[in-house]
Amino acid sequence: MAYKSLLTVITDQKIAEAPLRQLVALAEAQDAHAEALCLGVDRTQTGYYYAGANAMVLQETLTRANAEAEELLAYANEFLGKSGIRFSAENGVAQIADLGRHVAHHARFSDLVVMPRPYGDNRGAEIEPIVEAALFEGHSPVLVVPDDHEPLSRPKSVLVAWNESVEAMTAIRRALPFLQAAEIVRIVVIDPPTHGPERSDPGGMLSQMLARHGVNCEIDVLSKTMNRVSDVLNRHAIDTSSDMMVMGAYGHSRFREAILGGATRNMLEKATVPVFMAH
Repeated sequence: MAYKSLLTVITDQKIAEAPLRQLVALAEAQDAHAEALCLGVDRTQTGYYYAGANAMVLQETLTRANAEAEELLAYANEFLGKSGIRFSAENGVAQIADLGRHVAHHARFSDLVVMPRPYGDNRGAEIEPIVEAALFEGHSPVLVVPDDHEPLSRPKSVLVAWNESVEAMTAIRRALPFLQAAEIVRIVVIDPPTHGPERSDPGGMLSQMLARHGVNCEIDVLSKTMNRVSDVLNRHAIDTSSDMMVMGAYGHSRFREAILGGATRNMLEKATVPVFMAH
């Protein structure tokens, strides 16, 4: 099993280099086809009228979005063209409220979507709905890469966050090509429930399943010594020199995580290594 169709969605050239470099590294390692979807985002809200919102203003915003899409397409073609990999790139314009439909259509036919972190400095409002559309509507795994991280082709050490959830198992199954290629996979269990089905052997059945796929596993059972699970995972990733993290995405509703926070949102805000996630 390998990732043969790779996708990234570009809406801002300032944060496009990291996902493009990661796309190239994976395409070379997996002998895959890379696709770049370059979207100019029309941020006008046409559902209501506001002062000065006449046809000329709306046309101006559409013209600007088209120009941005053309610039992004030229940048992607130049970047990917130098790499020697098989690639395609296309551009288009989408209203910010309709981004999900366009992204989901492409993500549905991709084995893996590579994106920059959706939160942090110099991030537009469109990155978060793009990541969520790929996960929820496109049903594709997403690899989120920090801006300054070196691209990975075959990570040597992978940290797997295991909490017995459907989301975590889905991410693990979709990440098998990475797990099989890694030298060591650490199954991390934080405060396992004392009355759960794995109370006597946390992570044991998962380790057994992965071992049958040729994955070299270790199980790390940790205490929640910090307020957030994501903080514990990030610290352990640094302590163990992990190259990548695999976790389920949005075990709680997106609305709850947006308001109250959650492991997925906190991880995407602070992760220091690439995070592979699926829902």
